[in-house]
Amino acid sequence: MRRYPLAARRRSAGRKTGAWLAFVATANIAAGVKNNPPTTQVTVKAILNRVQRFAGFVYRSVVLCGEGRDLRLEVHVEPHAGMHCRCGKCLQACPGYDTLAERSWLFVPLWNIPVWLRYAPRRVECPTHGVVVEHLPWSDGKRPIAKAMLLFLARWARRLSWRETARAFHTSWEAVYRSVEWCVEWGLAHRELNGVTALGVDEIHRGKGKRAHNFFTLIYQLDAGCRRLLWVGPKRTQASLRAGLESLGPEVLRNVRWVCSDMWQPYLQVVARKLGHAWHVLDRFHIVGHLNQAVDRIRRAECARLQGSVRGKRLKRMRWRLLKKHSRVRGHARQKLHSLVRAKLATGRAWILKEVFQEFWTYRSPFHARLFLRAWCALVMRTRLEPMKKVARTLRHHEGLLLNWFHAKGEVSSGAVEGMNNKIRVVTRRSYGFRTDNALVLALYHNLGRLPEPQFTHEFC
Repeated sequence: MRRYPLAARRRSAGRKTGAWLAFVATANIAAGVKNNPPTTQVTVKAILNRVQRFAGFVYRSVVLCGEGRDLRLEVHVEPHAGMHCRCGKCLQACPGYDTLAERSWLFVPLWNIPVWLRYAPRRVECPTHGVVVEHLPWSDGKRPIAKAMLLFLARWARRLSWRETARAFHTSWEAVYRSVEWCVEWGLAHRELNGVTALGVDEIHRGKGKRAHNFFTLIYQLDAGCRRLLWVGPKRTQASLRAGLESLGPEVLRNVRWVCSDMWQPYLQVVARKLGHAWHVLDRFHIVGHLNQAVDRIRRAECARLQGSVRGKRLKRMRWRLLKKHSRVRGHARQKLHSLVRAKLATGRAWILKEVFQEFWTYRSPFHARLFLRAWCALVMRTRLEPMKKVARTLRHHEGLLLNWFHAKGEVSSGAVEGMNNKIRVVTRRSYGFRTDNALVLALYHNLGRLPEPQFTHEFC
């Protein structure tokens, strides 16, 4: 028996294996079994037809123009020969009238190359609206940007600052601003306000000074399944809050069961008048904030009075330790707090009163909570700590609203309003400051309004 070298035997085995695989593949294809499909050459025109097809129009050609930074793709669109043009207002099929000059619309970029749609719009003669421009599914009015690009820029503007979005996609800040404006207007026109049972009312500060025009009034929805911004308006006045509640509609206000706000008197009056049937709950965050401010005022006054003394040194670097909960202060910081209390300073007594009031939120019965609140206020009024006495008078005045918190326990989150306010601060800081109030309002609706968006055949981001 003749023996072949090892390399020759391997080549022969490889040829036999390749022949066998070819036979199996041919048999599978004959039997209808799908194998790896052959690669197909794809053009830009085919991609556009797949991801963004417009009824009644076809892509005629795609041309690469310019060089360097001026490189761009021009997509020429023409009407479908077998379909009638439609009126731009009522969308009814109408006979043609004439053709206007060719226009351009900025489209979604491809491989970081700007894309422009070019088309010569036709005018139609509508029996209802007369001679008007035909309906263009990719355009909205006279905007030079296509709808898909408007939504594309608006979605990226929610993740980046408007300036960064404009630089990333080689467009202008004005284009990003108009895109967000269009998206917000569309969302406000199509949003649904069904199932709103809990509202939150608050304000945010803007600019310098404490005048009314330096604030914005905010109305939130605080339901567990949906927390969003419903309305934002200028100033911190009764008229502003009244206008915001009226914009929601009487049907929405009738279904509201809970309202959460701070102790700003103009807001309390409007809520009592417009939403008297709902449980009005005072925000726990603001009440704790008033107590912390009172403790801090006492500490600063005592630091100035005991400056240079041995007792005054105990108050050094104690501000944030006094404002924290006792359970969150540990180690050396807790030892310094205890020594401050043993020194019988006014700051230590104020801190003890603040910590004792935390027991108020642990009650389950409004009756026992009322007894505790009255006892605590009586104890504070016997002290000489004027900032704490001022807080006690305020809590006495709003005793009924404070006790509503126990009726709404588990229904309204006490920190939801401040959580939304923190998101607002993130939006404004990321924008590095808007020069106009309208831009700020659009950004707040866009990021916190959870507004619906128009549906397209393809999701770009």
